[in-house]
Amino acid sequence: MGSEIRRGKAESSSPPPYPKRRKVEPSSNSKSQLGFLEKMRMRLSGGHFRMLNEKLYTCNGTEAFNLFKDDPQLFNVYHAGYQEQMLHWPQQPVNTIIKWLKSHSSSLTVADFGCGNATLARNVKNKVFSIDLVSNDPSVIACDMAHTPLESISIDVAVFCLSLMGTNYHNYLLEAKRVLKHSGWLLIAEVRSRFDPNNGGANPDEFCEAIEQLGLSLLSKDFSNKMFVMFYFKKTVRFHRTVALVRKEVP
Repeated sequence: MGSEIRRGKAESSSPPPYPKRRKVEPSSNSKSQLGFLEKMRMRLSGGHFRMLNEKLYTCNGTEAFNLFKDDPQLFNVYHAGYQEQMLHWPQQPVNTIIKWLKSHSSSLTVADFGCGNATLARNVKNKVFSIDLVSNDPSVIACDMAHTPLESISIDVAVFCLSLMGTNYHNYLLEAKRVLKHSGWLLIAEVRSRFDPNNGGANPDEFCEAIEQLGLSLLSKDFSNKMFVMFYFKKTVRFHRTVALVRKEVP
């Protein structure tokens, strides 16, 4: 999942004057030309990324899965743009999650929902099920994240790192709850602007309350980073006991 980027005005595409030759060092104009061409390449790539990013936020999981299944190259375009954007972040949320996992037992089984290039799996000793819409990496499970092949109550830690996208992202959370063991962890990293109610974002307290309605208790949240926020939930046993009692009463 990367943050949304608004389109800016198009800049002039006129190339700079051809530089004069220097004996040793390339001229500053030559460097400027190379920088200009690189910026143009990045701008074109960024344009595709912005369009795909907007699409992923405004369609459901099934539509997104079919979009990338029909044209896998789009997935590569999206993640190239995502990685470019991450280069400008002073700290990446995946590293925060890696650090958290390393501070816990390596025996914990992890499900990384929206894994991208599976950075998490490559940097921890845990068994990690990397899940995304499509991938060239055979270790990644390609599927709609609302319907994974993981067994129920089989995962210790479910991770969403900038990947709660789409109009039905609540279905991804329900899927995470299904596969989590009792007392399993749910870690969510999201772009900070998505939780700024003063600028059209969600109210973080209401977001947490909604997840707690699924049977996950909020243990902590971290708003210290200027780019992203972290939420740490745990699946509650009490909730499952309540569900069991209710089921007994339903004919």
